[in-house]
Amino acid sequence: MLLVFITSSFSLKTEDTPYAGLYNNSINDFNKQLLVLSDKVKAISSFSEKNIGRINDEIEAARLKLKAIDFWLRYLEPIAYKKINGPLQVEWENEVFEKFEKPYRREGAGLTLAYQYLNGKHPAKDSLAKLIQSSIDAISTFKADSITTQLNTFDHFFLCNRLFLLNLAAIYTTGFECPDSKSIIEELQAMLVGTKIIYTNYNQTFKATPLSNEYLELYDKTITFAAKQAIDYAQFDHFGFLKDYINPLFAINQKLINQYQVSSKSYNDYTLNNNSTSIFDKSLYTPQNTKGIYSLVEDKESLQQIRAVGKLLFYDPILSGNNSRSCASCHKPTEYFTDTSFRASLQFDGQQHLPRNTPTLIDVIYNHLLMLDGKHISLQNQARDVITNPEEMGGNEKEVVSKVLSCKEYKNIFKQLLKLTPEEKDITLDHVISAITYYYSDYSKYYAPFDEAINGNKTLGIEAIRGYNLFMGKAQCGTCHYVPQFNGVPPPYIGSEFEILGVPEDTNFSKLSEDKGRYYINPASETLSAFRTGSIRNAQYTKPYMHNGVFGSLNEVIDFYDAGGGIGKKLIVANQTLSSDSLKLTVSEKKEVLAFIHSLNENIHFEDKPQNLPVSSRKELNTRVVGGKY
Repeated sequence: MLLVFITSSFSLKTEDTPYAGLYNNSINDFNKQLLVLSDKVKAISSFSEKNIGRINDEIEAARLKLKAIDFWLRYLEPIAYKKINGPLQVEWENEVFEKFEKPYRREGAGLTLAYQYLNGKHPAKDSLAKLIQSSIDAISTFKADSITTQLNTFDHFFLCNRLFLLNLAAIYTTGFECPDSKSIIEELQAMLVGTKIIYTNYNQTFKATPLSNEYLELYDKTITFAAKQAIDYAQFDHFGFLKDYINPLFAINQKLINQYQVSSKSYNDYTLNNNSTSIFDKSLYTPQNTKGIYSLVEDKESLQQIRAVGKLLFYDPILSGNNSRSCASCHKPTEYFTDTSFRASLQFDGQQHLPRNTPTLIDVIYNHLLMLDGKHISLQNQARDVITNPEEMGGNEKEVVSKVLSCKEYKNIFKQLLKLTPEEKDITLDHVISAITYYYSDYSKYYAPFDEAINGNKTLGIEAIRGYNLFMGKAQCGTCHYVPQFNGVPPPYIGSEFEILGVPEDTNFSKLSEDKGRYYINPASETLSAFRTGSIRNAQYTKPYMHNGVFGSLNEVIDFYDAGGGIGKKLIVANQTLSSDSLKLTVSEKKEVLAFIHSLNENIHFEDKPQNLPVSSRKELNTRVVGGKY
């Protein structure tokens, strides 16, 4: 993937500057360390305990070199980076630029996978050498002109730094890609110090657009804070690190991005908002267009009108084939826009149940791929599918529009709104569903006590703070549920991830759920039984849990993860991505994790449902019930 930057008005040739020199020397040093590692692997005659130990030492030495330049590599060419330090052997996740194409199969390689392979069962020298050679080959990408010319302007630096800070908040302290938990804090400490050297050389080269003293002083305190932490990552103060250091550093960097008018064409920055001054700002990133066909509308009065008609339609069973079922039938606003009554909601026939649990619509806008299997790329496509699905609402597109326009109130409103979409001559289902998505998306803008604590507005209870530290550390939740939405969208927030947990069919763990999940959309061995990682925000109110609603309480969910997922419960799961080792959480630790999850309950102001629905000129439609009959 070629990343090209818009050149700012200020640029200079950096071939002989401290900054470019540091970059080139650091890349070369890392390359040499990889070559040493490669030679050591080729020289061993057997995988004895002693030889494995020696290779592990060389891998860690290479990882420390990598951490000193991670600042550049992860941003400048993220695809090549996965060859150097890929967390998975194969990845299928769609990123922003792939949304309209078939998923790509990407093979990972590098240091993380080499360590895991070496310390797994029956390693082979050739396979291990191949993983390391892929890293060596990938280094050449970072020496290419398309990458190094970016060093001539300051733009890339602040964007690299932004991603660096987001990753400090979300992944660097969690073990997301560090295979040995004993090394997580050591690597973090080395990374912070190494990045300070980058800062110093940058300021020496780009004196007109420097990192501010305010930033550098706080960063020095960050290094000191990390240096005083225990090497045991389970004891790391994730909360203090995020609240007192990383989030304030992020705010300063964002201020400088605006002050220096930094610009970019990189997909890494596609969804990020330059005006967000907190990682826990709900406008930090925007994967979904909530307005749909009304995307160009900015007038507040018009938007209020769109939202108002969207609310009416959300509760109106006129959208269904039998005029008895509405969006609110399954996504009940009083139940956080989900259905807590059943493991799965009723089908259109009113007899059978749908195969999957109804996911909440709150915070759904922070996902690139929608539905539990990632079937849809937009809120509007998802709404259209639900309305026309014979098992859900059973509506016919043409008939739905006809019925809606048979109501004078709807017709008058949509006639006025049609002027806001001049490219459209007629009122279509797009107008209808875009109003609906705009209505319910409004509920994704609220904050939770945890957000308020990080943003410095309120304090958080000690039990919830301990729970967050466990969540990001010993409990390993943060390796899949990423800051700030605690869903499956990691920095730079351009793709949605899927995981295989080994979810059972029942609480007796008699067998694995038969639902193939992502495999139905993208058939591959790695996607079998994979499901999109949802947010744990408001989880206290969105039971039942998992794709099939098998667990009725968060305690059951925590116990399932603590046991090691399906494999830990003696189920056969060939491709489980969740660690199968027990987390060994104590009773009090589980309570603390739960307290943290409860601190993510957002302070949402729910509205009363409409008292009446618009009257139709078709008499048979005027027996409609607000919210539907079932």
